[in-house]
Amino acid sequence: MRVRRTLALTAAAVTTMALAGCLGQQQESDTGRNADAKDVTLTVTANAVAGGKNELTAKWVTDWVIPEFTTQQKDKGVNVTVKYDGIGVDDADYKAKIALDFNTDIGGDVVEIDGIWLGEFAQGGQVRPLDDVVGKDEVDRWDGWGEIPDAVQAVGEFEDKRYGIPVGTDGRVIFFNKKLFAQVGLPADWQPTSWDEITAAAVSLKQLPGVIPMQLNAGTAMTEATTMQGVLPLLASTGAEINQDGKWQGATENVKQVLDFYQQVYGGKLGDPLLAQEAKGRDKSFELFAQNKVGMLFESDYFWRSVVDPTVGVAKMADRDAAVGWAKIPAMNPGAGVGGQDFVSMSGGSVRVINPNTKYPQQAWELLEFMNSAAATKARLGDTAQVTQRQDVNEEVLQNDPMLSFIAEEVLPITRFRPGLADYPKVSSALQQATADVIAGKSADEAAAAYQDALVKEVGEDKVARG
Repeated sequence: MRVRRTLALTAAAVTTMALAGCLGQQQESDTGRNADAKDVTLTVTANAVAGGKNELTAKWVTDWVIPEFTTQQKDKGVNVTVKYDGIGVDDADYKAKIALDFNTDIGGDVVEIDGIWLGEFAQGGQVRPLDDVVGKDEVDRWDGWGEIPDAVQAVGEFEDKRYGIPVGTDGRVIFFNKKLFAQVGLPADWQPTSWDEITAAAVSLKQLPGVIPMQLNAGTAMTEATTMQGVLPLLASTGAEINQDGKWQGATENVKQVLDFYQQVYGGKLGDPLLAQEAKGRDKSFELFAQNKVGMLFESDYFWRSVVDPTVGVAKMADRDAAVGWAKIPAMNPGAGVGGQDFVSMSGGSVRVINPNTKYPQQAWELLEFMNSAAATKARLGDTAQVTQRQDVNEEVLQNDPMLSFIAEEVLPITRFRPGLADYPKVSSALQQATADVIAGKSADEAAAAYQDALVKEVGEDKVARG
């Protein structure tokens, strides 16, 4: 019944967003309301369900969080009942459901959302800064903030205000095949410091028969993977983010530099354009890498832990630990990256927020703190090794995994996140098409101009920065 109800809400999503501006504009919260209540009921909402989508998260909430938190509160003299509202549908339907729930009394008190939605919900008034819901002193007092890198905290922030606590994250790097590198005299500890060094390595690899020197996600078939694994890290490498000062990057010099790099890769036959055009091209690139037929691949740590993992990977690589290397994505030139950085990355992640309409803001905050404690974070991982939002947990659970430790220690402090704005999916699609145009033979300038025109039509000229 719940899934059917959720699916039915999808059609109402647009109306919901339109109404959010008035429905979500609640009067100032009483952060201390019901703070002394001894009988409390809270609901946790997440797109996870036992026996279905994100099952491990659902089990963690029901089997660990709820009993542990209930016991903790009982020891304080508070009788807390925590309910779990697990959904388990596709992201669009889940987003539609919680968009409605935020404007009603039926919504969860602690809600997990994709970080990419945060800005949209914040602008619609459906979520509010933690300081407004809970109180600044209470929020600042949490010792967990010190364990979450500033760059990672950004996934729970919008316009310099904290709206929630990050759940977890990842990072993008350049994976490379050490065996192929050795054949052309490249070092096993390769770390490029510029784009030129990346293309130079690819040119060296080009001499190996049957080997694709590098694969850079491109085109529309790879959808968001093109944007997150390719365009946005490269854009950060030029010193820019896709949305700056309230405007989207149009045919700016930075975007042209990114598209010119794509032209060097695919026009110079350093990458396989067919992989970028096939429906299953990304999966095929994974398989080819595992077969020692791809020299370099721009990807997230998901590639290491879920794709080429020797035991559970979808493209198992028996000698992964010895054959696969990784390097940070360098700025176009040293110091030219966003924020003056020498190296850059992009990350994704979810965030847990508090429903502004909760009857128990203080108790909901205590639950949110608890769910993001070191103990809870470790319990969520179980026996798996995965990068978390907390440095103390990462130091403990990743100590035997050099790649994931590298992400936690070297990549997360320099990473960036996609802007959580309603127009982002349109911008992402336009960027994907721009890379497809380059692969099809257009120059970087031509592709940038077409991208600019498409972007203006989608979001409006006043929201687009021109070169």
